[in-house]
Amino acid sequence: MLDRNLWRKQGKVWGKSLLVILLISLALWLARGEKYTFTPDTSFTTITGEQLTLKALQGRPALITFWATSCGLCVREIPHLVSLHRQFHPQGLEIIAIAMVYDPPNRVVAMANEQKLPYRIVLDLKSDYAKAFGHIWGTPTTLLLGSDGTVAKRIVGAFDLMDMQTRIQKLLGG
Repeated sequence: MLDRNLWRKQGKVWGKSLLVILLISLALWLARGEKYTFTPDTSFTTITGEQLTLKALQGRPALITFWATSCGLCVREIPHLVSLHRQFHPQGLEIIAIAMVYDPPNRVVAMANEQKLPYRIVLDLKSDYAKAFGHIWGTPTTLLLGSDGTVAKRIVGAFDLMDMQTRIQKLLGG
């Protein structure tokens, strides 16, 4: 009887260890070299109907953030994004928040209106943007683009506000 219980406990430990190894392997596989397929001609339509291309932003840094209204971290990041917009938009920074494909458009529009978001909001209705910006699968994911349009920094998860302010300031030439 004792041997059987010992085998059960060891089996549970092995099972948990195997699960952890599989999850780590999956995360590493998903994070393998992001392939960016966006181009200067990548265009967006905001929830207000405004048309925008990355080409129009060249010469200025841009912060692209992928988010969802159901993502707690994303919602907690909104004040940081508003702060960055107020601080750096007059100097040329553009912020584009792209709502994930699974986020109902009516909830995105409602939150943008309720929060009075000052930056551009885009719906990713077919996951085209998530694919083009490196197969985004987790939210929040933030990409900071340099004035030449290249990815200067990619952050999966919440970003550190002070670090982001420093990075943006450097991209703006300060």
